[in-house]
Amino acid sequence: MSLDPALRERIESFIGGNDVMLFMKGNRNAPQCGFSAKVTQILNTLVPQYQTFDVLSDPLVREGIKEFSTWPTIPQLYVKGEFVGGCDIVQELFESGELHSKLGISIENVSPPSITITDAAAEAMKQAIGQTGPEQTGHEARELHVSIDAMFATKLTVSPRTSHDIESESNGVSVFFDPLSTRRAEGLVIDFVDTPEGGGFKIDNPSAPTVVDIEVATLKQWLDENAPIELLDVRTPEERARASILGSTLMTDLEVQRLQSLPRDTILVFHCHHGGRSRDAAEHFAAMGFTRVHNVVGGIDAWALEIDSNVARY
Repeated sequence: MSLDPALRERIESFIGGNDVMLFMKGNRNAPQCGFSAKVTQILNTLVPQYQTFDVLSDPLVREGIKEFSTWPTIPQLYVKGEFVGGCDIVQELFESGELHSKLGISIENVSPPSITITDAAAEAMKQAIGQTGPEQTGHEARELHVSIDAMFATKLTVSPRTSHDIESESNGVSVFFDPLSTRRAEGLVIDFVDTPEGGGFKIDNPSAPTVVDIEVATLKQWLDENAPIELLDVRTPEERARASILGSTLMTDLEVQRLQSLPRDTILVFHCHHGGRSRDAAEHFAAMGFTRVHNVVGGIDAWALEIDSNVARY
């Protein structure tokens, strides 16, 4: 059965309009199946930005992409217009390094990063290694690993060493990084601190992109002065229909594509209802290389309370 021309054109527009396009169940932040989650995990490690389409939201695309690609399962990954494959193939290409090449990422000639492990962290790490060594688990030796994805989210785990890992040493403790994490780890400081929930590792990464928080009064001043800012609303269309800040733009897929084409020193200002979602969005764009990224503390609720009482609160 041939694919409907209108549906084919729609699918081609998704693939042609995005260098990295993933047809999946759910979305990047909330995968709805284990296979989709695995592929987003891999892509998150490699690239800060890629486009997804939730096939659960559109049965026509869900079935159409299978016929279009001649591939029976979801997820399906396209890179620069080329069909890469489903979960198993993406995993194999990732482990072999071929996926890096397809994405234009070099993993050669990576030097160990300079890191600092405090005394408290070193002691805690030695205990963690001792509790998961081969004599305790009955399996191969496990090492401390730090992974840093393309959004600079950092994880510390204990797992077996692989042939690709790169070792750094500090305070008598060895820590292993995958090649891409290595490039994001220079100057990393690992500490062990007490919290109300108990002790835990605290990782500071000076290489991570930063976001500057601003108050609504500062935002008003910038707007009054017609400052060259991009004011982005990351709430839902339904929320925006209830209340909005004059001069803001709702974040949509098309808006994301437009922002990606802007110079990296463009002033980006993100707001949401209270400031949480906008902080995530701001960090996302900072990780993409934007250097002047701001988050509005308190969001539109603070705007309604402190600046414009005509803006509805909800």
